[in-house]
Amino acid sequence: MVVARQELSYEECRRKRVEENKKRMEALNLPQLSQALRTPSFKPSPRKQVKPRTGEKQLVVVRRSSRVANKPAPVYHEVLVEKVIIPRRRVSKHRDLSNRVYASDEARAEALEKAEKLESGLEPDFPTLTKSMLQSHVTGGFWLGLPVHFCKRNLPKRDEVMTLIDEEGQEYPAIYLARKTGLSGGWKGFAVAHKLVDGDALVFQLVRPTTFKVYIIRVKGSEQSNKL
Repeated sequence: MVVARQELSYEECRRKRVEENKKRMEALNLPQLSQALRTPSFKPSPRKQVKPRTGEKQLVVVRRSSRVANKPAPVYHEVLVEKVIIPRRRVSKHRDLSNRVYASDEARAEALEKAEKLESGLEPDFPTLTKSMLQSHVTGGFWLGLPVHFCKRNLPKRDEVMTLIDEEGQEYPAIYLARKTGLSGGWKGFAVAHKLVDGDALVFQLVRPTTFKVYIIRVKGSEQSNKL
């Protein structure tokens, strides 16, 4: 009997708590809020149907000059053009050095001594230098390097066209390369025209900022010295 009473009192307490909680929820409008959350309040927007674009083709009249408007349209024909082949000049990679003539040390020194003597008799107002010719100056490379200190002090700071005047007054242009301090293009023409050989001594007199007066002393034993 005691157990039955305890179970009855427990059920009554639980029922009372449920009724109290229900009243509190109704007071706070919680059932209505829960129902509102369960049912969606918005409707999804229908997808827009995109119509495919259809381009309209129109014929456009091409404007033509009044001079050719009444003339028929030109007709172009394919013309075959023959390919022009320029034959290449074959250059031997190996130089023929068999015809080179080298001056003896005594002959070279003698020509250089004569050039220095000639240099000492020139006007001191113009800078001068002497140069003994080597094979690289007069054959093959045709490059004439000049003393660096002379170039830095007297010659242009950038590449320039120098004029070489021989003893007969003939002028020869030559390109001076400032960074390499020497004469390149054009020097070959001067060397070939005057038939310079190994051992010849040259005196260069700078008579103007870009003009050299050149005096040639022939090395003893050369063909040109024998003609003198």
